[in-house]
Amino acid sequence: MEITSLGYRTDLLLLKLGGSELTDAGDHVVVRTPANPTFWWGNFLLLRSPIESGELDGRLQAFARTFPDAKHVAFGIDSVDGRAGDEAALTAAGFEIERNTVMTARAVVPPSRPNTTSTYRFLAGDDDWQQLVALDLAANPTDRDGHEEFVRRRVAAYRAVVEAGHGQWFGAFDGDRLQASLGLLTDGSGVARFQIVQTHPQDRGRGIATTLVHRASTYGLAELGAETLVMVADPEYLAIRIYRSLGFEGTQTQVQLTKPAP
Repeated sequence: MEITSLGYRTDLLLLKLGGSELTDAGDHVVVRTPANPTFWWGNFLLLRSPIESGELDGRLQAFARTFPDAKHVAFGIDSVDGRAGDEAALTAAGFEIERNTVMTARAVVPPSRPNTTSTYRFLAGDDDWQQLVALDLAANPTDRDGHEEFVRRRVAAYRAVVEAGHGQWFGAFDGDRLQASLGLLTDGSGVARFQIVQTHPQDRGRGIATTLVHRASTYGLAELGAETLVMVADPEYLAIRIYRSLGFEGTQTQVQLTKPAP
């Protein structure tokens, strides 16, 4: 299945490793995650081209046919330049347009001020993975219905991918307490993709995430056999400066279109 966007190519790679179903429907790819039906970016249509003037109704009908029980609508655009199409029509229809920077690195440099007070290791055992659920909920608070169950199912899927040998989930700990975490996963093709870099609110600003990303990067290049590391980051969020300081460079723009439940 040919995917132009490196961000979506690696998204689909990880989703497939986690049990999601991918179907090439010609002008779009159907992505289904039956084990987590409220996961927007596990249940979406990846469109081969932007939604131009007059095309939105047809795209909405295709989504409704594919996901008749979904309360959300989610479209990805398989492009590299950030074009969404007819943005006036999209915003008028209630869509949120999100653009993220796809970053890559083939080598990394050490952080200028590494954190030395935390302990860094792989997640292992039920308690670590349960702490990952709690960390995700603390780092990404929301009142969205079903959010905790969505997080639990997503973490379970990532744990299964790690335990199947497709990478590692890294944690920074204060004693036994999880402070920050991230995943680095691969299918062995030479590309490794970061997932969900997050730090507990009370542990931010101490260089923990920077140190964790660097340690995971060196592991990926040396132990996972990765030639290219891929990170997708919000260009407006301060974390993107961390990734740039370690040697990551923006190479593409990924577009996501979402319409939340009314």
